[in-house]
Amino acid sequence: MTASSQSVASLLVDFYRCPQLAADFTVAADLRPVAGYFRVQERLICYGRLSEAHPLPTLNAVFLGPCAQVAQEAQTINLPFDPAEVIANLRLEKYRPGGESSRKNGGSLVRRLYYLLRPLMPVDVRKHVQRLSLRGWDRIPFPHWPVDRTVDRLYEWLLGLAMKSEGITEVPFVWFWPEGYSSCASITHDVETSAGRDFCVQLMDLNDSYGIKTSFQVIPEKRYEVSPAFLDSIRKRGFEVNVHDLNHDGHLFSTREQFLERVPKINRYGKAFRARGFRSAVLYRRLDWMNELDFAYDMSVPSVGHLDPQRGGCCTVMPYFIGDLVEIPVTATQDYSLFNILGEYSTKLWEEQVATITRSHGMATFIIHPDYVIEARARQIYEQLLRHLADLRSNNNLWIARPGEINDWWRARAGMQLVREHDNWRVEGDGSEYARVGYAKVEDDRIVYRVEQGAECSTTARHSS
Repeated sequence: MTASSQSVASLLVDFYRCPQLAADFTVAADLRPVAGYFRVQERLICYGRLSEAHPLPTLNAVFLGPCAQVAQEAQTINLPFDPAEVIANLRLEKYRPGGESSRKNGGSLVRRLYYLLRPLMPVDVRKHVQRLSLRGWDRIPFPHWPVDRTVDRLYEWLLGLAMKSEGITEVPFVWFWPEGYSSCASITHDVETSAGRDFCVQLMDLNDSYGIKTSFQVIPEKRYEVSPAFLDSIRKRGFEVNVHDLNHDGHLFSTREQFLERVPKINRYGKAFRARGFRSAVLYRRLDWMNELDFAYDMSVPSVGHLDPQRGGCCTVMPYFIGDLVEIPVTATQDYSLFNILGEYSTKLWEEQVATITRSHGMATFIIHPDYVIEARARQIYEQLLRHLADLRSNNNLWIARPGEINDWWRARAGMQLVREHDNWRVEGDGSEYARVGYAKVEDDRIVYRVEQGAECSTTARHSS
């Protein structure tokens, strides 16, 4: 096995927690120096470097870029690109103009003026300003709207190649979710104003009426008073408390110096709030800086960021690691965007996103602001979402979890491994009592997943490889 094949095989082992595969992958050594867009399948667009062709520097609606030609000689799979590089480029948003350093965040006089006046603006004024700044969002070809699974589909494509090369039809792996749950959902609440803070009790009552526990992201400074009694009232009811930026002024990532000045304060608030998770204001982010934060997990990256001031997206509906930090991406449209940018008061889009995500055994994560569901019409839509998720929990084996629980599971799963015992497989590692063995099978050039029978939960699904 070459060094390149080891790298690709390790990618698959890390993602699936499967036994080491014998497939021999080689990655071309002469990758061109400039990254760009290319296809590896008709609908699988990637960003990285190619060995022979020039990838496209930009992507538009009539994209006709070169496909990456994969050669297979004997048992060797020759790749004209590096999958590890492509996956990192997508997860860390390096495909965006300027790479990781690019951010539409507090750098212009107009934006600074906007954030200065924002607290004084009624929502009706803000939404018109934001619609104007977001115009053209529906013509952005990548990431794919309304759900993007490019990273996950690339893993499936690589696994399919490996299985064909080895002549096997099925690979065991540690199932994605604990106790054989088919998929995952999580609701988070970013508390932006004192009115939203005061509505949290009613929101917890509503969530509890559906048996759904959520997390509350609290702004430590300037926006409203954060009393120990308020935080205790959330935790005592089984909900989570996380830190939401420092003061929500939109400037956390404006400069490296300002970020480093604010980080110690944010970390202190994290300890004082007994919070393990963080989310930045407005989903602004510099992913190459995030490990300065002393948290277990972050929730600041959208899967598809078309409706956010900082566009981009990590192109996955699964958690992933950024250094020591577990990233739990936002994979469903925010309530504010749904109501005020799209002008849609229904759960149609949310249900479409949830259906796509759950079919692929992914994670549907929501931001529901207490501030924006005080009004009766918006609250009714949110209650419809709660009802829909509760139905999926009962009928489709959906795991509804708080982000802290997702973090704990994803960390535990990353340390698990499969061990063969006669003709069966079992999972070893801390927390393995909650794990199940899943199987990935190739059928008609597609991956079919199933989870081991024997526990109360089982599921099968088909999706493109």
